[in-house]
Amino acid sequence: MGVFSRIADIVSANLNSLLDKAEDPQKMVRLIIQEMEEGLVQERSNLARYLLQQKELSRQLNRYADQAQEWQDKAQLALIKNREDLARAALLEKAKLTEAQQALQEELGHVAEGISKLGHEIQQLEAKLLDARARQQAMSLRCATADSRLQIQARSGGEVPRQMGAKFEQMERKISELEARADIHSQGNPSLAQQFAELAVDDAIEQELANLKARVAGKPVTGGESKHDE
Repeated sequence: MGVFSRIADIVSANLNSLLDKAEDPQKMVRLIIQEMEEGLVQERSNLARYLLQQKELSRQLNRYADQAQEWQDKAQLALIKNREDLARAALLEKAKLTEAQQALQEELGHVAEGISKLGHEIQQLEAKLLDARARQQAMSLRCATADSRLQIQARSGGEVPRQMGAKFEQMERKISELEARADIHSQGNPSLAQQFAELAVDDAIEQELANLKARVAGKPVTGGESKHDE
């Protein structure tokens, strides 16, 4: 079953309301576009038929006008020939044609109204169809964008963060191992500055010990430290 029952329903339809109420807006807009396209084909076919009818009526109207003029001329000729009876008969035929001409003119007026109405409806249908197609394109773009966002979110919350976390943990473990090795190395193998500092301390201790021995032995103190009076 279609969305619309007649062309007027399509023209007066509120697309926003239809799509808002639809369970599947994309499916609904596809159906609406299909019915609009079918309606447009039908209306254009009707318009072509009306235009053909208008041409036929116009040609027939011209034929009636020519025939009426011929009977007018015959009536005039009959009067010239003093045939009033024939003139009267000719004018009667002209009157019939004139009456048919008037009826045909009215029919032509109705056809012209139909053409105007169909032309207006076709314009409205074309505008509605453009709007529906634009909405369909916008929906497709929004769906594509939403799918891309979902894929990015899925990747962001899944395998990639776990891999990165594992890599960071592995790097931290390596750094910790290197630091531990450096500590062990520094304890077993003093640095060059540390070794020179230890040599300076040893020299000071040796000098102080020598001075102390000299005092005990009553000898002069060396190494820059003077002898104190006892």
